[in-house]
Amino acid sequence: MLDALTLDQMRTFVTVADSGSFRAAAHKLSRVQSGISVAIGNLEAQLGVLLFDRSGHRPVLTPDGEMLLANARDILLRVDAMRAKARGLGIGVELELPIVVDTLFPIERIGVAIARMRERYPSVMLRMAVEPLGGPLQALREKRCALAVMVGEDFRDPRIVYEALSSISQVAVVAAQHPLAVGAGRAIAVPELADHIQIVLSDPSDVSQGRDFGVVSPQTCRVSSQDAKHALILAGVGWGRLPLWLAERDLEDGRLVRLNANSLGRNGRVSSESYLAHRLDEPMGPAAREFAEVLRCLSARSITDGSE
Repeated sequence: MLDALTLDQMRTFVTVADSGSFRAAAHKLSRVQSGISVAIGNLEAQLGVLLFDRSGHRPVLTPDGEMLLANARDILLRVDAMRAKARGLGIGVELELPIVVDTLFPIERIGVAIARMRERYPSVMLRMAVEPLGGPLQALREKRCALAVMVGEDFRDPRIVYEALSSISQVAVVAAQHPLAVGAGRAIAVPELADHIQIVLSDPSDVSQGRDFGVVSPQTCRVSSQDAKHALILAGVGWGRLPLWLAERDLEDGRLVRLNANSLGRNGRVSSESYLAHRLDEPMGPAAREFAEVLRCLSARSITDGSE
């Protein structure tokens, strides 16, 4: 009987579990509620287990249902990946390549990758957005981009494929005229940092709702872009972390000073991995594959020459 299981039954099972009711699943799948009930009943009969406890107002997954739900999700992900790969084999050159890049990633590197991709595919139009924190992941979830460059381990989704590129260093800095810059190089503890405004990036998505990353001061100024954060720190409004590639010139010229704050990483420095990401269920076209290959090579070179 297990050979008679269908992908439709599994999708129905997962949709009911995610939606919380047969009615909501029916609406999501554009089917009648009775059809959903029959599909789940048939699946339970074929598996020989009860997937949902229907004694309450809403169906609740049984322990057996909880375990089998993970298997159903895995099967559907693999099938979606196979379909995407098959579609990608015959796909033509894209008309447009939408990309979303984490604000922490060197934009110059993205620009070089785009320029080299367009040497081979000059007809492809580019649309690029630069977003912090959960922005790139949400763009992929909503299918607003074909590729995303993400930084860090905080934003994960089983429907997304991640490929490590290179590490990105962030350093805690402050303007040379700021009170925290007095006695540059001295160890600075959290209480002293907390006495001053911390410039913090806000997440434009709801991915990190209710969460903060690296915030240690109760006094914050929240901004929507890395450029705004950089400008406010340079102006002496407060302190914060900046990617090393962005702060390096200002540090060399003395406009910014490193903060020796071990609470923010060793000597105020922390490194995170960057990733090239795309949806598992969407094929990558020729231009996307070319851009990805160039970006891989550029990132590998940055590791070799120690520029990150």
